[in-house]
Amino acid sequence: MRNPGAAFSIASGSTWIFTILAAGVIGVIIWFARRIRSVAWGIVFGLLLGGVLGNLTDRLFREPSFGLGHVVDFISTPWMLPAIYNVADMAIVSSMVLFMILTISGLGLDGTRDSRRAKDGSASAEDGEGGASGLDDTSAAQLPAEA
Repeated sequence: MRNPGAAFSIASGSTWIFTILAAGVIGVIIWFARRIRSVAWGIVFGLLLGGVLGNLTDRLFREPSFGLGHVVDFISTPWMLPAIYNVADMAIVSSMVLFMILTISGLGLDGTRDSRRAKDGSASAEDGEGGASGLDDTSAAQLPAEA
C-alpha cells in the first residue's frame, strides 16, 4: 500500500512537508551525533536516522514525483492494531519509545544521569570552582551591578 501522508494517512495532501521535515530531522541528528557518548542514545538516534532515511528515500524517489513520493507500507497486524506500516515506521516508533524512557530516567547524551550531574555541580560549588553557573568569585565580582 502506498501512503502519501503520515501515520494512518494523516495529512495525505502535505507530502512535501514530510519531505522537508525528514531532511531537517536528518540534519539535526547529524549535528547531535558529535555529542553522543551513550550507547543507549546512539541506538535512539540510529533507529531514528534509519527510519527517517528509509521514509525520505521513498518520498524522494517513488511515484508520483520527486519529493512527493508515497511511502510503501507493507506490514499489516490487524490483531494488534488495524494499521499498515513498514520497517522504517517501526524504527521511528521504537526510537521514540526509547527516547521517552531515557528522558524520564534522566540519562544524558554523555551517558551521565541528572542526579550525578547535579551532585557534581554542588560539589564543585563547594570546592570554589563555580558550580552550575560556571562563575567563580572573581568573575562574579567583575559582573556589572544591576540597577
